[in-house]
Amino acid sequence: MYTPRAFVETDLVALDRLIARDAFVTLVTVADGVPCVSHLPVLYAREGDRIVIEGHWAKPNPQARHAGPALLIVHGPHAYLSPGWYVDKEEAARVPTWNYAVAHLHGVLELTDDTAELASIVDRLSQLNEARVGNDWRFEHDRDDHVRQLRGIVGFRFMVERVELKFKLSQNHPAANVEGAAAALRQLGGEDNVAVSELMRERLARQAADVGAT
Repeated sequence: MYTPRAFVETDLVALDRLIARDAFVTLVTVADGVPCVSHLPVLYAREGDRIVIEGHWAKPNPQARHAGPALLIVHGPHAYLSPGWYVDKEEAARVPTWNYAVAHLHGVLELTDDTAELASIVDRLSQLNEARVGNDWRFEHDRDDHVRQLRGIVGFRFMVERVELKFKLSQNHPAANVEGAAAALRQLGGEDNVAVSELMRERLARQAADVGAT
């Protein structure tokens, strides 16, 4: 992923926050030179630098046979920025851009069709997402009809080997431009606009703290 130095993020807490916000990812594999892509809800766990992601496919999905190297993309918030929001728009001839946060995780897929492992993945996914919508559906391990449906899926464990975090949040602009654009995004409203605005202000505060510490 092309990432200018100003937009590189190294703190894995930023990844934690991205996937807590939206654990619906894009998984990319390649077989016989042809890319294969799935969009999937996942379970995320991190201990220090060790990251494991779990999920499942429908069994007919061709990617359900793709053990080995893979790329998993975590999508963060994104927003259009108008050059009209910058205080130096005229003298610097500013142009439109797009701010966003994204993570590319490189690693290895391990597949499973073990009934107990599949049941655990489905159970934990349902608990996580049912709680988010205020409901309480559960996978019932002792119900034959629930267990039979596991035959229709293939589970995976994705062992992350390398993390790329790109947070493009106007770090290459003067502070006044960042403040102006962040304020405009917040005023526009909408989940992504507000989220990008908050991230921009966080990075601006971090830059100021770094300067103050030198």
